[in-house]
Amino acid sequence: MDRATKKAIQEPNDKLAIAEGCTFDTLAGQRVIEFIERFCKHSKGQFAGQPFLLLPWQKTLLTRLFSWKRADGTRRFRVAYIGVSKKQGKSCMVSAISLYLLVADNESGAAVASVANTRKQASIVFDEAANMVRQNSQLSQRIDINETIKRLSFKDKLSNYHVFSNDAPGADGQNLSAVLFDELHRQPNRKLWDVLKYSGSARRQPLIISITTAGSDQQSICYEQYKYAKDVQSGLISDTAFFTFIAEASAADDIRDPKTWHKANPSLGVTQSIEDFAKDFNEAINVPAKENTFRQLRLNQWTEIDRRWLSLTKWDECTSPFDIEELKGKPCVAGLDLSSTQDVTAFVLFFPCDPKKGKPHIVLPFFWLPEDIAKARALKGFNSLQTWNKQGHLYLTDGDTVDYDFIRHKINELGDIYDIQQIDCDPWNCTQLATQLIGDGFCVNNVRQGYQSMNEPMKELERMILSKELNHLANPVLRWMSSNVVIDTDPVGNIKPNKEKGSEKIDGIVALVMAIGRKIHTIESTDSYYETTGIDFF
Repeated sequence: MDRATKKAIQEPNDKLAIAEGCTFDTLAGQRVIEFIERFCKHSKGQFAGQPFLLLPWQKTLLTRLFSWKRADGTRRFRVAYIGVSKKQGKSCMVSAISLYLLVADNESGAAVASVANTRKQASIVFDEAANMVRQNSQLSQRIDINETIKRLSFKDKLSNYHVFSNDAPGADGQNLSAVLFDELHRQPNRKLWDVLKYSGSARRQPLIISITTAGSDQQSICYEQYKYAKDVQSGLISDTAFFTFIAEASAADDIRDPKTWHKANPSLGVTQSIEDFAKDFNEAINVPAKENTFRQLRLNQWTEIDRRWLSLTKWDECTSPFDIEELKGKPCVAGLDLSSTQDVTAFVLFFPCDPKKGKPHIVLPFFWLPEDIAKARALKGFNSLQTWNKQGHLYLTDGDTVDYDFIRHKINELGDIYDIQQIDCDPWNCTQLATQLIGDGFCVNNVRQGYQSMNEPMKELERMILSKELNHLANPVLRWMSSNVVIDTDPVGNIKPNKEKGSEKIDGIVALVMAIGRKIHTIESTDSYYETTGIDFF
């Protein structure tokens, strides 16, 4: 084994590749770098007109991608997944790579395609490549540009470069030497990927590259490629022809730490200022609906839901030491989200206080779940339910169905301790228990979970969290549920929770929203229970 090949071993599949006869030709990678820096110039922004001088991470990527060779002299890698955040200069790099593959890849009759979800997106890479051609006399003399059909033709070797997208026909039946997917996470389905993946089967060293940021659809072709890339990178999957480069923040990384920012943004400080990035970060942590977008586009993290409503960062700031013994006999309102017989039931008490005097509203939640369901979840790796039960945050009822009588008994116990002024509940599946609670002396009100009833209290809850006017006592079950909430928005901006979109339970948040809704609509006084006794809120 030569010194360069030995030094190039970085991943488990590299050793397997060597066993298959692969070697590392440093000059092959250097050839790509030299072509880009010699012939390509930026055409937009702060670097317009300047040579495309590759950053260290880009040189490392290109060297590794193009230097590895098979025993027959062709490229080792045939499929590449490159995952980086927005504003790292990846589209410009794709344009430069496209030109190299068109002109200097020693492929007669090369057929190179840039691909995106829409023709407009795909044209971004093409337009930059065309501008690079225009700015270099040697390229412009050899390459014809056809703006109408988005095609570059390299006359010396009868090669061409063109654009494909989902909104235009013509992808079938192609004989492509290289395909570059820009923002693969935007592909609505796998159809275009599958059509083009095997379009180079007749070529001696076909290459398909996807360069993308993370997304949220974990059923997508992009997530499939991402997971495959991670498994190849770790050695879990043996595939010596698959190349991986991913710059991302892990789930364990502190998103407040600038080291995390640089980890996911290797061009930070060059293509985007640290000051601008910090502004994006501050906006994300202060506007919860923007946190997922920040994680995806700025930290290159795949998220589980399309739009997390509440920021966990802000949620975690809404707790402080408090002795719940102080709540005894105090007035409160309640929300009851009664589950089906095999799911979580949530009952949340909301104690209105006076945040202006440094006394945040207190949230006291209670949860029930059938014990057999908790055991079944534990077998699948979700052990938190049983842990929360041992900590006293979750009641497990016997068997595989929720015991509504147990819940009714507990609510009556709570009614003896606290002054529960009213209980709001979703009428779905709650008629019998609501009737029984009314018979027990409680005032129960039905609240349907639509825009009209949920919008105002949900926005009020969001405001309370952002302004730290809430103390949820660091309840771990409620925290988990807060991280699962996905919302629907109507055309005029009203919101409501969507239980179907979320991957996990949100019952406690729904119950809390209903309780806050009752507080909004019926409590006229701004007095706190700390200053007043015997208030009739209703």
